[in-house]
Order: sequence, then C-alpha cells, then structure tokens
Amino acid sequence: MTHALSLPGIRAALFDLDGTLLDTAPDLAAAGNRMLGDIGRAALAEARIRDFIGKGIVNLVRQCLEATGGGAEAEFERALAVFQRHYLAGIADATQPYPGVVDGLEVLQAHGIALGCVTNKAGRFTELVLERTGLRDYFGVVVSGDTVARKKPHPDPLLHAAEKLGAEPRETLMVGDSLNDVKSARAAGCPVVVVPYGYREGLAIEALGADAVVPTIAAAAQAVCRP
Repeated sequence: MTHALSLPGIRAALFDLDGTLLDTAPDLAAAGNRMLGDIGRAALAEARIRDFIGKGIVNLVRQCLEATGGGAEAEFERALAVFQRHYLAGIADATQPYPGVVDGLEVLQAHGIALGCVTNKAGRFTELVLERTGLRDYFGVVVSGDTVARKKPHPDPLLHAAEKLGAEPRETLMVGDSLNDVKSARAAGCPVVVVPYGYREGLAIEALGADAVVPTIAAAAQAVCRP
C-alpha cells in the first residue's frame, strides 16, 4: 500500500460516515454509557465502545449489553430505545469532521466528482448528524442503513449510490475505515481506499485489504484529481 496514489477515471466518490468523515465515537459512547446507567449497569470506557462502532446502532447496543452481562431480548429492546433517545439528544455535542474532510470534499466537488455518503447508521441519525456538522450539502446521495434492504458489507448500498450518481461501479471510489467498507466495495466492483484513523473493530489496517491507505480525505481527493 502506498500514499503516492493516483486514481484515474473516477467519476464518483462514496464515503463511510462514522470513523471516515466524522469522529462520532465521543457522542456514541456518551449515549451508550447513559443507556447503561439508565438500566443499572456500569459504564464502559470510550475506547471499548469505539470498537463496537461500524455495524450500526443495533449492533453497538448489543455489544454494550454483552460487555456488561448480557440479557434477554426484552431488555435489549428497552436498551435500544433508551440509547436512541440519548443519542438523538446529543448527536453532535462532540462529533466533528476529521482533519482534511472538508478540504477534500471541496476539492472533489470543484473537480466535478459526484459525492455520496454510504453508512449503516439509520437514516434519521445520518441526516441529522450530517446537517448538524455542515456536511449534508456536499452529497448528491445519502444511503443509510435503512435505505435499501441490505447494509454493508453487501454491495447493494454502494450499487444504489453509484446508480443515483450516474457512475459505473468501476468509476466509483469507496473511502472507508473498516472491513465492512472494503467487503462492500469488493462485492460491488468499486475501487476502495481506507483512512488509518477510524473504527476498525480492533483489526490492523493491513488486515482490511483495501487498494491503499490514504492519510486523510484531502489526500484521497488529490489522488482522484491528480492530472
């Protein structure tokens, strides 16, 4: 893998949300720990909850419960509702774009690259956090975890986004931070790069199997727009 990267022929770029565009871990962890407190369980370290991010909120809540003693399905349903309430209330208290994100999106937009966001986060959270952090207007399409029938790592979300942006999969770059992103891109036939700073569920960056590691979104944009 190399940072001296050129990506010719790209007409569209898709971005994962949590861990790629936005550092959402502080607010997800805060909501998780408020939820655990409400149901009488001990708090978890933010670093522990960070490893639960990437497969959607349902998975995150299940992992929080499993890490604090498990529980029956009825308790999970209650915990999920409590988590969602807390997360909506504080969805952008500490969440912010990573360095290089806005600059990179600006460069891609200026070069006529169509942009999309593809995430496993439910739509009501996705749209709200993109609006609150000032990123929503960059994207011609937003595909959330409930937009199509199957989430990443299935190819469907990426194929749906590429079609909406008018690009073939081979012309559509996926930029992510996790194995889910890489698997989805491979299944869809899209080139894929990963950033080194996101949420990888404890995996080494080399284990993701992306085409390249890019230090920032700005660096990915330079690779796409390089003459």
